[in-house]
Amino acid sequence: MNEDTPETPAPVSEAALRLAEAFVFASSEPVSLRALGQVLPEDCDAELVVAALAARYAGRGVELVEVAGGVRFQTAPDLAPLLRRVIEVPRRLPRVAMETLAIIAYHQPVTRPEIEEIRGASLSQATMDALLEASLIAPRGHKEAPGRPTLWGTTAAFLAQFGLKDLADLPRRADLLVEVPAPGGA
Repeated sequence: MNEDTPETPAPVSEAALRLAEAFVFASSEPVSLRALGQVLPEDCDAELVVAALAARYAGRGVELVEVAGGVRFQTAPDLAPLLRRVIEVPRRLPRVAMETLAIIAYHQPVTRPEIEEIRGASLSQATMDALLEASLIAPRGHKEAPGRPTLWGTTAAFLAQFGLKDLADLPRRADLLVEVPAPGGA
């Protein structure tokens, strides 16, 4: 075989696809390629299996999506609004909790006093408790400063909740700013 010609990958076996499908379906968390590779036969490339499985489910009622450093099945985006009428939607976080979560996501690792400074208001323990209880944030060590305040960061559950592969998928802060039209129109 010519060294310049790339090898054609071996087709993914039906048995490997079935095993991957069952593993992702049964998992309550997104499944990493590493974890998937541990259950697949040694001659299977987890990345190829995921690609084949994603192709199999493309355009179906459920799709295989990449989130939080792994893959999971989720409802096709176009069908989700139709299901909201019959499926209980999880309770929404209060506005102050969403503001706090956004600050943590964009500034992590960040201390509580830093969050309060950015928000321009004090932060109740109940807000932090709600985010901790929802597993959206977690302690990330302590800042080397007087009192050694706790540093906070987001979790894999945060990524999964918001359908993000990683923090780089967060919208840029500049894209979130709303331009206010000048008085008198333009």
